[in-house]
Amino acid sequence: MGFETYKPTFVMIALQFMYAAVTLFSRASLVQGMSPRVFVVYRQTIAFLLISPIAFVPRRKTGSSCLGWKSFWLINLAALTGVTINQNIYFSGLYYASSSIASATGNLVPAFTFLMAWFMGMEKVQINSLRSIAKVIGTILCVAGAVAMALLKGPKLLNSEFIPTNELLVLGKENSENLNNWMLGVILLIASACCWSFWLILQVTLSANCPDHLSLTAWLCLMAAIQSGIVTFFFEPNLNSWKVTSSLEFISIFYTGFSSAVSFFGQAWCISRRGPLFSAMFNPLCTVIVTIIASAFMQEEMYTGSLVGSLAVIFGLYVVLWGKAKDKKEDNILEEEPVKQHIQETTIAIQDFPDFTSFKVDLEEPLLTNKSITNIVDDHI
Repeated sequence: MGFETYKPTFVMIALQFMYAAVTLFSRASLVQGMSPRVFVVYRQTIAFLLISPIAFVPRRKTGSSCLGWKSFWLINLAALTGVTINQNIYFSGLYYASSSIASATGNLVPAFTFLMAWFMGMEKVQINSLRSIAKVIGTILCVAGAVAMALLKGPKLLNSEFIPTNELLVLGKENSENLNNWMLGVILLIASACCWSFWLILQVTLSANCPDHLSLTAWLCLMAAIQSGIVTFFFEPNLNSWKVTSSLEFISIFYTGFSSAVSFFGQAWCISRRGPLFSAMFNPLCTVIVTIIASAFMQEEMYTGSLVGSLAVIFGLYVVLWGKAKDKKEDNILEEEPVKQHIQETTIAIQDFPDFTSFKVDLEEPLLTNKSITNIVDDHI
């Protein structure tokens, strides 16, 4: 019983290690020279090949994996925003920035989702409500942290090295170029978080039209692979960019594709038992894991502005989640109130009836006695 209670926690911790490994493997492959666009195509293709036998083969007789035109276009839109655009700019940002920053910007998704839902009228903000104020403040903290990561790079904290004075002028131009690349990378990662937030909002309509989530995931991977392939052929017509030149690139491609297929089951299972807030609470753990491993083993540089911005994003994330948790609690209370009122009204109505327990029925006595039969006959005569 104890293990069953904590099983979702163990699964979410394992998933955060898996996500951290995806970020680190992807970063290593991109630094080695692999094209981010080609990487996305290979990743989605492998994910589709792994999940399609489970999604389509058992459902061929029932036909539940077939799609209508509306579902087809919705899946194409979801694949375009959530995978094709999202992952292409994410991996480009990952290449220009760092693994730790890429992981930290993922914590912006709940805040951006709340902001988009508010603009679309799906979220209500009440100024006199503490939970609404918490969501607004948390969103502001997340956005401010993201801006700090992009603009306030600051001095190095980890993996810094002493540079002689006579080399500073030589490295000045190079440092300026690196700073521009860093800012570009952070901006791309923030844009990726916006795409992912829009994709989450789109899931409301998409899930209503495609209730089979397993088939839906397979179709998303297939459409994303096709779209990403078209984009890659357009921007990189050179076929040499499609070559996998090292075992590290092959392992990274296969592992990230495998994680895309496996993480769906883990996330869906945890959300079905503990809800989406429980799943989102573990996101900062991935940031911590990536930062420690990248700094210790990959010699990634850590800056003051990045650290302050990451902490602001994580703190803002928990503030937004706290506000959402209060919303969920109040929604449950509002759903229970009509039921309680109906039960109370039914109880009062029953109490208005006579006390049926005072009536006694003798099952051995006939329903009609001889006297009552005689009276009925006399009346008819």
